[in-house]
Amino acid sequence: MDFFSLLWIFLIISSLQPVIRQRMLEAERLRALGRLERERKSRVIALIHRQETMGFLGFPLFRYIDINDSEAILRAIKMTDNDVPIDLIVHTPGGLVLAAEQIAHALRRHPAKVTVIVPHYAMSGGTLIALAADEIVMDENAVLGPVDPQLGQQPAASILKVLERKSIDQIDDETLILADIAEKAIRQVKATVVELLKDKMAAEQAEQVATTLATGVFTHDYPITVHEARALGLPINTQPPELVYEIMALYPQTAQRRPSVEYIPAPRSRPAIAGKHEGS
Repeated sequence: MDFFSLLWIFLIISSLQPVIRQRMLEAERLRALGRLERERKSRVIALIHRQETMGFLGFPLFRYIDINDSEAILRAIKMTDNDVPIDLIVHTPGGLVLAAEQIAHALRRHPAKVTVIVPHYAMSGGTLIALAADEIVMDENAVLGPVDPQLGQQPAASILKVLERKSIDQIDDETLILADIAEKAIRQVKATVVELLKDKMAAEQAEQVATTLATGVFTHDYPITVHEARALGLPINTQPPELVYEIMALYPQTAQRRPSVEYIPAPRSRPAIAGKHEGS
């Protein structure tokens, strides 16, 4: 076998290696989800958005909740019997309001218990989905976020502030149109939040939570901690299954030349660390 034949074989193996590795990772994810289903006796669905590498060029692709996600989750819910609980693992910066609302309403209509598990964060549309759950299971350091609508790069609530602070003759037509859309968007999202919460709390409290989350009280990226979520009256549990963290590890961030976070991936206790120091 000559040099060029060996080179071709090397190139073929190198091109197939990422595909094989990805298939193996996908199979490992399915096995982990299956283990969690058996442990929880439920249908487990993962809605996990990471920054991913696009193709062989290696540029980053940022993932958000979109129509493809809502279609897939709606199919999974449809394939789940009415007496089977649903556990939805959510890790997302948010995304399309239409898709998030579809998922939320489908979860709310499921007769059996619905649990949304938030290992790290579920912002914006992710929070909207979490509001549909009978129980939100969060890591003690995980966060939710406001669900106030955004029009392009601008918060709808901030656009309405223009009408309060300027006279009508000082505002251009485009801003007035945006303000009209912003008012409708806030009203619609607020009504959705009230609808999702009306079976979990009193109508007055649901209205108050909707006002806090949907009307621009906070900036859109404000992290709502477990303590704040409980103060709002949301049904929060802080004991996520350990297997959820293993599943999250199977959705790695984009590979970089140098990792930005490094540690020895093993549990640590003071006796174990002391023993290592004494033996060194």
